[in-house]
Amino acid sequence: MNAPPCRVQLSRQKGWRMPENTVKVDRTTRFGNPFKLDEGHAASVAAFRAWLASTAAGRALADAAREELRGTNLACWCPLDGPCHADVLLEIANA
Repeated sequence: MNAPPCRVQLSRQKGWRMPENTVKVDRTTRFGNPFKLDEGHAASVAAFRAWLASTAAGRALADAAREELRGTNLACWCPLDGPCHADVLLEIANA
């Protein structure tokens, strides 16, 4: 039985490699969270979630996530013990 897709924290540590079946979704990609962290991670993730549901561009990105990210792990720089937009993308892609 395969483990469900999860979030992976990117690292610059020497020798670190992104695991197989993992897609990077940081700000350098089309799936990056466009909202700044000025108000904190939780507020940025909440704004991202609302944007996905309430705008044409957000809905288009959510549709792309369903098609392109289903079944893959998602990698971002956020700490694993806090909120991250990758969690939202995982929910959407694997619903």
